[in-house]
Amino acid sequence: MKAVVVRQFGLQNAQISEVASPTLTEDGIRIRVRSSGVSFANLLVIEGKHQNRWEPPFTPGTEVAGVVLECGPAVTLFKPGDRVVAGVRHGGFAEEVVAPQHNVFALPAAVDFDAAVHFPTIYATAYGALKWRAQLQPQETLLVHGAAGGSGLAAIEIGKKLGARVIASSSTEPKLRVAEEHGADVLINYKQGGFRDAVLAATDGRGGDVIFDPVGGGTFDESLRCIAPDGRIIPMGFAGGTIPSVPANILLVKNITVIGIYWGYYMGWGRQSPPASTEAKVRAAFAELLGWVAAGDLRPRTHKAYALADFQEALSALSTQSVIGRSALHP
Repeated sequence: MKAVVVRQFGLQNAQISEVASPTLTEDGIRIRVRSSGVSFANLLVIEGKHQNRWEPPFTPGTEVAGVVLECGPAVTLFKPGDRVVAGVRHGGFAEEVVAPQHNVFALPAAVDFDAAVHFPTIYATAYGALKWRAQLQPQETLLVHGAAGGSGLAAIEIGKKLGARVIASSSTEPKLRVAEEHGADVLINYKQGGFRDAVLAATDGRGGDVIFDPVGGGTFDESLRCIAPDGRIIPMGFAGGTIPSVPANILLVKNITVIGIYWGYYMGWGRQSPPASTEAKVRAAFAELLGWVAAGDLRPRTHKAYALADFQEALSALSTQSVIGRSALHP
């Protein structure tokens, strides 16, 4: 089969190669990949800069959708021919992948493959962060940074589904228009003087109850200056390039909670496996999320679909900040 292989860290060192199909495991499901999600995390993994580090040679890619080809003897939930979406630790930039059953989810006929690959990490993480960890409540104010990126649009849509008022922060007017199309109530162009004053003005001086921050750096620091008392801030990533430090005195005087979330823990990718009950919780979350998209309540935005051979172009585009939503690869 064809796959992207990283033999040395660096995007320029990755190439399409002919490799053996992955071995089917006892609880494994062999999937013919129809679409694979392209994310900034993939780029960091290829560069050797992600916390989940794989030593070369390896095939990147963590979000896939496609059709079941073959099932291991311990598989009970799926059969060949089923449409599925799956999260994998790596190996998704390929024509085939083998995923353990607990990381594979049924894909409704109403959800296409490109839309599906938004869910194994991006929408699932936003769901876990806002519903499980931050316990976002109806009528609370949710501030979303990086609002036109894949993570930002997912947070906007899930925040609205949970009943929140959503403030979107982004760098250009076209990006803010997209955020508005996906449900944002208030739009802030942070290039025009930051966002602190605009957030406070939009909330009568109270600030955001929950802040979803995939940017980090100075964005996180400024967020602490416009967060509501008893507010919760979720550092989702560090696309800005700098990991912020948290001043404990500000947490103390404003009763702020900083919430971490690593979705891989719920998928069983951490150093310690989650309890067995977590699989049922995750499967119920995916059923709810994919039900929402099938009903038209969530609208994952695919920026562009690339052939697998054009993976370098797809990943390079992420560095230009021109991608709105997510891109996909078609092996």
